[in-house]
Amino acid sequence: MRRRSRKISDDSSCERRSAIAAGAGAITSRDFAVYQDHGYRGLYGGETARDIAARKGLTGRQPILDHMVSTELAANLFRITQTDEKLRQDETASRDEANATHYMVGREVRDAITRIGGAMPEDLLTPVRSIQDIEREEALRLEHDTRSKRQPSLFAAQDDQAVHDD
Repeated sequence: MRRRSRKISDDSSCERRSAIAAGAGAITSRDFAVYQDHGYRGLYGGETARDIAARKGLTGRQPILDHMVSTELAANLFRITQTDEKLRQDETASRDEANATHYMVGREVRDAITRIGGAMPEDLLTPVRSIQDIEREEALRLEHDTRSKRQPSLFAAQDDQAVHDD
C-alpha cells in the first residue's frame, strides 16, 4: 500500500522538476497549477484539475491522483513521466513551451487510449476510498493484529471464515 502513495508523491515532484527543468526558473504555485492543468486538459479532453476534482466530488485539497482507479492512475503517471522525458530531451527553455509540451503529451496519451479502444479517464469510476483511507485502515488492522500477538494474515477474510466454520 505504501509503495503506491510514495510513487504518487514522487511523480508530483517529478512534474515540479519538469517545469523547473524546462527553463521556468523559480516557479510559483500558480505557475505549477497552470502547468498541471495543461497536462490534465490534454488527457481529459479539456478538463482542468478543478473540473476533475469537482466531478470526483473532492473537497479542499484532496489530491486528485489519490482518488483514481489503477487504469486512470496509470494514464496519468504515463503522462507525467513522458512529459518529464520530453522536456529534458528537447531542452525546453520556457514556461510556455513546457505547458504546451505537457498538453501535447496528455493529448497523445488520450489519443492512444482512443486507438486501443480503452475507456477515457473521465469515464472511469472514482474509488469510494482514497489511497490514504486504505493505508489508514491497513495500519489499524496491523496494529490490531500486533496487539493480539498473531502474525498478520495475507488472507484475513479466509482466516476469519475458517474460525467461524470450526
